Parts: sequence; C-alpha cells; structure tokens
Amino acid sequence: MFITLAKDLKSTPLPVTDDPRWARIVARDKSADGQFWYSVATTGVYCRPSCPSRRANPANVQLHDTLARAKATGFRACRRCNPDGPSLEAGNAAMVADACRRIEQSEEEPSLVELADAAGRSAGYFHRVFKAITGLTPKDYAAAHRAARVRQGLEDGASVTVAIYDAGFNSSGRFYEKSTGMLGMTPTRYRAGGANEDIRFAVGETSLGAILVASSRKGVASILLGDDPDTLVRDLQDRFPKARLIGGDQDYEALVARVVGFVEAPQLGLDLPLDVRGTAFQQRVWQALQDIPVGNTVSYAEIAERIGAPKATRAIAAACAANAHAVAIPCHRVIRKDGALSGYAWGAERKRALLDREAHGSAKAADRAYRSSRA
Repeated sequence: MFITLAKDLKSTPLPVTDDPRWARIVARDKSADGQFWYSVATTGVYCRPSCPSRRANPANVQLHDTLARAKATGFRACRRCNPDGPSLEAGNAAMVADACRRIEQSEEEPSLVELADAAGRSAGYFHRVFKAITGLTPKDYAAAHRAARVRQGLEDGASVTVAIYDAGFNSSGRFYEKSTGMLGMTPTRYRAGGANEDIRFAVGETSLGAILVASSRKGVASILLGDDPDTLVRDLQDRFPKARLIGGDQDYEALVARVVGFVEAPQLGLDLPLDVRGTAFQQRVWQALQDIPVGNTVSYAEIAERIGAPKATRAIAAACAANAHAVAIPCHRVIRKDGALSGYAWGAERKRALLDREAHGSAKAADRAYRSSRA
C-alpha cells in the first residue's frame, strides 16, 4: 500500500504555477514564443506564450513542449496569437519588408492605400506599423529612397535629368522644389562632388578644448570639438573633400566667438542658421534634439517616442553619433535610460562638462527668478 501511494504521488503533475514557464506566460514574453505552447481547457484553444488574450485560470492550463503536442489536445489554434504561424511581430516585419521592396521597385511612389491593400491591412494600421518598425512614414521612406537614387545617379556620372527621372520623379519641377534640402546643394554642384562649394571656417579655443566652426552659403555646416586644431581641420577636409575651404575673416571669427560663448555659458542661447545634411530619419532626430531645453536631458527611448518610432532606439543613437553640429544640435543632452551618459562623438568628459554647466546655469536662473518674485 505504501509503494502504491508513493507511485501516485510521483505521477501527480506539479501545479502550472510552479513551472517557471507560467511566469513567462503571465509576462506575455515574446522571447518564449517557439520554445513552448499552452492550451486552455475551458476555451478549447492552444496559444503561444505571448498571446495577448485575457490570462487563463492556471487550473485550466496545460503546457506543451512542442506544437505537435499542443495540436494533439484536439483544441483549435488561437486566432489572436496564431500559434501555428509566425508571431505578430514577425508577420509585421515581413509585411513592412515587402512594402519597402514595393516602394524601392516602383517607378512611381505607391500610395498609402495601395501599400496597405497589398499587405491586406487597413491604411491606418499599416501606417502605424510601418512607422514603428522603420522610424519613417511610407511617404518619408519613399522620399529618402528617391533621394538616395538621385545621389547615386549623380555620383555615377549620370546627367541631372537622367538621375531625376531614374529616381522616379515624374517632373523636374517637383524635384527642384526639394533638391537643395535633399542634397544640401544644387544637383549640378553635387554631381561635381561639391567641387565648387565654398566652406568658410575658423578655429577657436574653449575651456573644453579647440572648436572649429564651418559654414556654407546656407548656414553653419559643422561645429567640431577636439584637442588639436589641426585634427579638426583634417576632419573638416574629410567631410567636404572637394569643397574649397576658406579661412574665416574677422566677421566670421565673431560668429565663432558666439559659439564659444555658448559653450562657456549655455544659458546665453545659440540661434544660428544651420546647413543640416542627413537622411530624412536623421533630420527628424536632430530636430527633436533641438527641442530639448537647456538644462534638461532625455533618454534615447524618449526621443524615439517623440518622433513616433518607439522601437528605433539604436537608430536614434546612430543619428546622434552622426551629428556634425556639436552644441547647436545638442546630442549631449541625450543619455541612457538608466541615467548613464553613454557615448559622445567628442568625448564623454566633454559631454559631462556641458551637462554640468547647463544644469548649473539653469539652477542659477531659477534662483534669480525666485529672488525677483520675492522682491
């Protein structure tokens, strides 16, 4: 009798809640998808761990190591999480990848409705998913792709007209409306590799080291920080390899002095016309950075949320690293979610010093405002 009772105890399954996999179901852990499945007796369905359906009573749940065992229950596949096929995230990624190929292969830009119909989704849902995954709207993605095709055509030696039409523009007028913002200069000048572009520059000195400010006719094209002025000039040459670099005169050095003054006292503010050259996504990030007030910091994740691309934190970090306008486009105000400084193109110590100065300046300004209100 004792032996029989022992056998019964041994064969009794543990409660589902004692299985570590149950915690992953409760958390709707997407990383657990494909590792196991579960079925629910009361609803007669089997699901993947990340299923968004209402949490089942664990007393009615059975765990399965394989999909075949889940199917063997005789239950049907859950319609919400589709355990027999790819996950929702994988399906959306495939849908967006297919849409990107359609955009890239189309002679004319496909409309949002056309893309959504091809994906079998509503226009609103498709638009939200596309932007969440790529960081761009379908229209912005198409514009960035056309710009890249124009740049490639001009770099390969095609005439401006051929490059325009090969990139999918159906009229030269529509292209020229956007050409300077797209290329940073006229198409003819870009085709020549910027050979006829004049870049004025001057080097100054701050308490954080050397600073180089360079401008095109459109505005300030670079603000670089470093230890060695000669290294900064070589960096500028690498950024504009075929442009004419012209040393700044006394008037231009006054502009450099304004930038130096801002580095030393950020509360003074810095309002300069900028010549910003980058992809559509980078420019969206850089604009969001310019909206961060002096004395404030935000995380990469917050910037991603602000531009409507919550999953693009790595791309946000890459855009910050590609910023060529130190302090004017304040990428130093972006930190990690845990408060750590993270990287900075011009050195972590400079980033810390800039943030300390801005925080100190904001505290002094708040104190002055308080004293004024009490007077």
